[in-house]
Amino acid sequence: MAKSVKKTTTTEEPLLSEEQILAMPESDYMNDAQLAFFKNRLKMLEHDILNKADKTTENLRETQFVPDPADRATIEEEHALELRTRDRERKLLKKVQHSLQLIESKEYGWCEETGEPIGIGRLLARPTATLSLEAQERREKRQKLYGD
Repeated sequence: MAKSVKKTTTTEEPLLSEEQILAMPESDYMNDAQLAFFKNRLKMLEHDILNKADKTTENLRETQFVPDPADRATIEEEHALELRTRDRERKLLKKVQHSLQLIESKEYGWCEETGEPIGIGRLLARPTATLSLEAQERREKRQKLYGD
């Protein structure tokens, strides 16, 4: 007698919305659905940063030669501003990639200092957060006091 084998097709579950994640009980904190949501959000952020970096590179290559010194100074200032913005985004990219590694190791969403949950609300506002709000406030107070 031959056994019948059921073929199951694996369909990816749709990502949850922010409202659905906020409505989940605390006992579901950082379950697979929430990790998938934040992984998707971080991947989109990473993609956006990399696209902007590519556009900046293209803009800087298209150097404009302008005989007027005032116009040249304006263009140079715009380039300098764009480079400062990209430098901040480069630092953010490192944090995004670190957060993606934390998701893969299932450590995402937990405070690096205390081990407590960071909280869904904080992660929605700042998906690269590695400290709970209380731990972050303590760190900022120490930095302010000791100039760390």
